[in-house]
Amino acid sequence: MSADTKGTVHLVGAGPGDPDFLTLKALRLLESADVVVYDRLVGKGILALIPAGTTRICVGKESGRHLLPQDEINDLLVSLARPGRRVVRLKGGDPFVFGRGGEEALHLVRHGIAIEVVPGVTAASGCSAAAGIPLTHRGLATGVRLVTGHSRDDTELELDWNSLADPDCTLVIYMGLSTIGRVAERLMEAGLPPETPAAAIENGTTAAQRTCVSTLASLSVDVVAWNLKPPTLLMIGRVVSLAAELGREPAEAVAEIANG
Repeated sequence: MSADTKGTVHLVGAGPGDPDFLTLKALRLLESADVVVYDRLVGKGILALIPAGTTRICVGKESGRHLLPQDEINDLLVSLARPGRRVVRLKGGDPFVFGRGGEEALHLVRHGIAIEVVPGVTAASGCSAAAGIPLTHRGLATGVRLVTGHSRDDTELELDWNSLADPDCTLVIYMGLSTIGRVAERLMEAGLPPETPAAAIENGTTAAQRTCVSTLASLSVDVVAWNLKPPTLLMIGRVVSLAAELGREPAEAVAEIANG
């Protein structure tokens, strides 16, 4: 059976949290969807944009706790796809950046179902901008690396520490809150100075955002002191030093506008 016979699933990036980061195409698809299958990290403000009467299915995942295992999510998308049904798979950030969107896309295509991928603003760019931390900056960082701090079944992280311990590069760590102590230790062992600026951004781009600015050596202690919770993005590199001049939390900006 051809892909056209079985329908299409739209893999849509919802961005890092603020509904204003949603693309126009993503909004149009949400407004016309029959079914929206969404993750835990999709914010309430974005879910509020889904019209009444649209079927919503939460398959939210967090560390150690899954409403549906990934294999079942894949099969659910296949079962939902059929001619005339508009299915949106809504994922936090960008579907193809640590969102397992590639796995879902492959599963759908291998079952004869067409896909459309709609990029979203990934946390690395959205949260860093909201915190006033450029990903690259002349004289501070010539490149950026995106890695995950989450390992399957809590095994040792398999990362190239020598490559990541590059003082001329900004390191952005997704899902690394629980492993930041070990990550910092390995980076310092590989030669990255302990005083390297580092930050943890909780609920980036939203009114609940908090930004903890620290150093590589102290970040694991400070995130505990701040009682930071997921979703929290970690940034390590000299660019973090600019947060003191460029950064302010969204709530501060909102208050300034309100007091106008």
